[in-house]
Amino acid sequence: MATQENTQLIKPFSGPVGGSTLPGSGLVDAPISVQAPPAEKSWLAVYLDLFKARLTFLVLLTALAGFYLGSRAPMDLRLMFHAMAGTALLAAGASALNQLWEREHDGQMRRTRGRPLPSGRLEPRTVLFIGAGTSLLGLVYLTLAVNAATAMIGAVTLASYLFVYTPLKRLSWWNTAVGAIPGGLPPLMGWVAARGHISPEALALFGILAFWQIPHFMAIAWLYRDEYARAGFRMLPVLDPSGRRTGRQAVAHTLVLLPLSLAPFLLRLAGPVYLAGAATLGVLFCAFALQFARGLTTAAARRLFFVSVLYLPLLLGLMVLDKRAG
Repeated sequence: MATQENTQLIKPFSGPVGGSTLPGSGLVDAPISVQAPPAEKSWLAVYLDLFKARLTFLVLLTALAGFYLGSRAPMDLRLMFHAMAGTALLAAGASALNQLWEREHDGQMRRTRGRPLPSGRLEPRTVLFIGAGTSLLGLVYLTLAVNAATAMIGAVTLASYLFVYTPLKRLSWWNTAVGAIPGGLPPLMGWVAARGHISPEALALFGILAFWQIPHFMAIAWLYRDEYARAGFRMLPVLDPSGRRTGRQAVAHTLVLLPLSLAPFLLRLAGPVYLAGAATLGVLFCAFALQFARGLTTAAARRLFFVSVLYLPLLLGLMVLDKRAG
């Protein structure tokens, strides 16, 4: 959920890593490529890794922004708590099940081989139980404590993330565009939790999140293209050695994102301070995407990544600070 990959950035690795891919093997019974001996970790650190704490935090941040923007004064703090709790359970469960599905592939990449399953810290059956139980609990919680519409959007997010985006990563580079759909749904969940229905403002929030993810992930995928190739993930930079298509995708989506980010002002969701800030941030994001597309260097990809990480919370922060009464 939310973004397609976590935002932990390390030095790209191109050395050999052991392990084999066994497509079609059982979800729980497939062997795991274990890197031994794993470094010591506390149980808390292991479960934070399993639940992708950074990614789950981003999901909650965007869902909270959606809830606040969709709330009419005074904001219902009790309802907000229930919406965030249910969303957190759902995001954590989805992350665990995603790691269960991809444990063999994670074991072949340096940036992910320390996760609980490929490192051997947790057993597949344990993760299946935890992931399925947490996801189901999140959906039930949202249904009972928030509303059925929010739970339904959550179910679509979970299903598209696990059963469409995750397997598509090994089939087509279109996985990135498809993965932007569940990644863009958390603010929609927050809005519907507050309002009870979808509106044009909520769709604008979804669009902003969905289009933001493409340049963000293109930068990551370019940095780790060797690892993605070795693990069998068909990311665009793996299929595009020259990088020209990768750069075009990053630029095109920032160019679409720029006018799209102005929609909250046009829909009277945010005021003129947001308009000025969104335009400035959008131009800067486009400039760094162009720089990446022209140079296709590691340094340019890192800069685009870090700008993308700053862009989203700054944009949402401006939206929240300059919200018009509704």
